[in-house]
Amino acid sequence: MNSKKNPYLCTQLKNCMIIEYEKDYLEELYNNGKCSNKKYRFQKPIVTKYQKRIDTLMAATRMEDLFVFNSLNFEALDNGYYSIRIDYHYRLEFKIRQKEAEPVLTICTITDITNHYQ
Repeated sequence: MNSKKNPYLCTQLKNCMIIEYEKDYLEELYNNGKCSNKKYRFQKPIVTKYQKRIDTLMAATRMEDLFVFNSLNFEALDNGYYSIRIDYHYRLEFKIRQKEAEPVLTICTITDITNHYQ
């Protein structure tokens, strides 16, 4: 699990959202811009937008921070999952949980990239 934070987005914020990856290919896409598994290969513009969406999640301090970005099309799904738009066809699915510590930590677990229209 990676909780790497983007230093450019989090320098002014005290509590950035912690990102965890449920699947290895999601972390590999973010860190390397490509995936070694051919099953999870995406076009370069999709990967770039995916990386920007992860950066947006990292910069958020809590789930409510995502509501102000209309372009994300933030929505609640079933069973505690949420999604934001990567582009017109793809969505990023994730879970959010709060870790009761001082200060309260918001942990976002990235679960999958899905084709919204399949």
